[in-house]
Amino acid sequence: MSALLRLDGVACIRGDRLLFEHLSLALEPGEALWLRGPNGAGKSSLIRLAAGLLRAAAGTVERRGRCALIDEASALDAELPLRRALDFWARIDTVDGHAVDRAMAAMALVPLSDVPVAMLSTGQRKRAAMVRVIASGAPIWLLDEPANGMDDAAQARLVAAIAAHRANGGAVLLASHFALGIGDLAELNMGALA
Repeated sequence: MSALLRLDGVACIRGDRLLFEHLSLALEPGEALWLRGPNGAGKSSLIRLAAGLLRAAAGTVERRGRCALIDEASALDAELPLRRALDFWARIDTVDGHAVDRAMAAMALVPLSDVPVAMLSTGQRKRAAMVRVIASGAPIWLLDEPANGMDDAAQARLVAAIAAHRANGGAVLLASHFALGIGDLAELNMGALA
């Protein structure tokens, strides 16, 4: 099998600080890797490198297929009703409305379709960001603290979505302070790389 995501000898410098170097990893279809460690260890920076939003100071990053990203910003227009904000991204991702419907159902957001994004709670916004990821059809999911603000029921939906994605041949790179109860999850302690 060919890796969906491969980092080879990657180094990351933010400001004047070397966060990590000589980092290599590969995610095959169906695999998930949990990036753990203290704040400032480079978890979010590694996610951004994998997404192509940061340039590696050394090494190479290779992606086979598109990536879908969750980070600290939901990237949804706060003034729009939730469904219209999600439809905007569906057009960019060239997916149809049925993919958005299924993703909204998976994250239990259908009842909030007409609510402006600005009125959603933190957990609801994270679920909405997850709808974008699910609906995108991207094989590589890059999830930076996706469960922040979620209650237990929403976290269970997140874990189920990740399991379904992996079962369909997708890969997940997850930065989180806790493992979320995801089964068969490889770990990389970013705090040990410094």
